[in-house]
Amino acid sequence: MNSSDISTDQLRSALQIKEQIESLEQQLNSLLSGQIVNRKSSIANGVGRRRTMSASARARIAAAQRARWAKVKRNSSSTTAPRKRRKMSAAGRARIIAATKARWARFHAARR
Repeated sequence: MNSSDISTDQLRSALQIKEQIESLEQQLNSLLSGQIVNRKSSIANGVGRRRTMSASARARIAAAQRARWAKVKRNSSSTTAPRKRRKMSAAGRARIIAATKARWARFHAARR
C-alpha cells in the first residue's frame, strides 16, 4: 500500500492506534518497574542524576567495610593456607613439547 493511497480516516485511526500502543507500553513499564515511568519528564526534571554523598558519610562507609574485611581475613586466614604451585619436571615438559611438535608436523603434512 502506498502512502498516497491512505485516506484521512485511515490516517486518523492509525494515529489513534499508535497512541493506544504508547499508553499500553507506559502502563506495562510502570507495572514492571513498580513506578510510573515518563521518560521525557524524568530526563527534564533530572531524576536520573547520581546522588552525592558527604565526605564523612563515605569515610564511615569505608571504615565499616574495612572492619568487615578485617573480620573475614582474621577468621579465614587460619583455616585456609595458600595452595602450593605444582612444578613440572624438565622431562615432562620435554615430552609435551615433543608431542606438540609431532602434532603440528602431522597437521602440516596433511595440508600438503
